[in-house]
Amino acid sequence: MDEKDGLVYMERAGWPAGLWFFLIFMVASLALAVWAALGDLWAVSVLALLLSSLIVASIKSLLTVAVDSENLLAGDARISRRYIKSAVTLSREELRLKLGPEADPAAYLATRFWIHTGVQVIIEDAEDRTPYWIVSSKKARSLATALNAGSSEKLD
Repeated sequence: MDEKDGLVYMERAGWPAGLWFFLIFMVASLALAVWAALGDLWAVSVLALLLSSLIVASIKSLLTVAVDSENLLAGDARISRRYIKSAVTLSREELRLKLGPEADPAAYLATRFWIHTGVQVIIEDAEDRTPYWIVSSKKARSLATALNAGSSEKLD
């Protein structure tokens, strides 16, 4: 999706700095323990392996959310906007409830634990059992606004 596709909203959510600092501290602690027990070569090998694993994990867990004139893309999933009835912003507490006690097992989740707000996208498609999507977003209001724009025109 790019400008020529009528892109109205785009967000990429990677790891926050605090998570990076914590994980790097853990990797360094493990490398220090390996160094103390096995020496320099093993410590450098473990450090290189774990740091490269962190980089791969951060790339794999990147959440991309995009809305264009035709579709909503959330992670690896895509849905036509004509099947979206509405989008509702979720506060931290509302998101916690929707992912916990009030969760529907048939819902699609594109969430990341480090993002504390999101959007509930209500789906209206007779052939799809998915009642709604929950999408993590740091800019939940902007995402909901982009999804709700022109919603009265889309519904049959």
